[in-house]
Amino acid sequence: MTIPFHKPTQLLAVIMIGSMILCACATPPPAVIEADPGLLRVGVSPDAPPLIFKQNDEVSGLEADMAAALADHLAKKAVFVEVPWEDQIPALLDNRTDTIMSGMSITLPRQHMIAFSKPYFKSGLMILVKDLHKFTFITNRETAFAQSITWRIGVVKGTTGEAFIRQKSTGAKAIRAFSNQDEALQALMAGRIDGFVHDAPIVLMMAAQHQTAGIRPLPIMLNDEHLAWGMRKDAPGLVEAVNAFIDQAKRNGTMQTTIKRWIPLAE
Repeated sequence: MTIPFHKPTQLLAVIMIGSMILCACATPPPAVIEADPGLLRVGVSPDAPPLIFKQNDEVSGLEADMAAALADHLAKKAVFVEVPWEDQIPALLDNRTDTIMSGMSITLPRQHMIAFSKPYFKSGLMILVKDLHKFTFITNRETAFAQSITWRIGVVKGTTGEAFIRQKSTGAKAIRAFSNQDEALQALMAGRIDGFVHDAPIVLMMAAQHQTAGIRPLPIMLNDEHLAWGMRKDAPGLVEAVNAFIDQAKRNGTMQTTIKRWIPLAE
């Protein structure tokens, strides 16, 4: 499933509508949950709407919906373990969580450390800017890379956005890594950076929420990424069960329905 970005204004409108849909999700448990055969401990960093975030003090979003459905498929109870993004893989490897369901992209370095499920969603990176009219000449990724030598680019530490920009925009005026997307957004709004590179669904949601401040996405994709769920390599049975769930959810249409609830124009 992919996201088309040729109609940014329409997309922002439906993303805003989608963000208003409530989902009944499990209440986050205490920070440390012991392993239990009846529990699926789901590692989340709930600061990335529409994928995973807090709504009315509950963990919500696309990943939260899928976690609840996955747990039901496994005859387990889903409990959300809130983990800082940079601690997601260490928490999994330390057996503090059973799976990462927090908008994680498949990358080779991550594959060396953990096992991934089959991809469930095709996404990519986008650039969030202030005052879109200043960037109308950016029509494709090539012109974006060429122009980046004049930009101060913001990224979130430890994300594929940071790795991508450090590789592709070595001539950037500055690359500034933030602890989370909210810090990057504040820097963009204050004019301390010229663009913020992050996952497309999150960029679109941020743009929808801050339209009145002139925050807009550039309507281009910088790359292709595949989102999946992370598990320990010493848990092959869980990986197989999760893959079976993904196959079933795609066959019966529940995967597409859930994705469209949170990202309405996904194809």
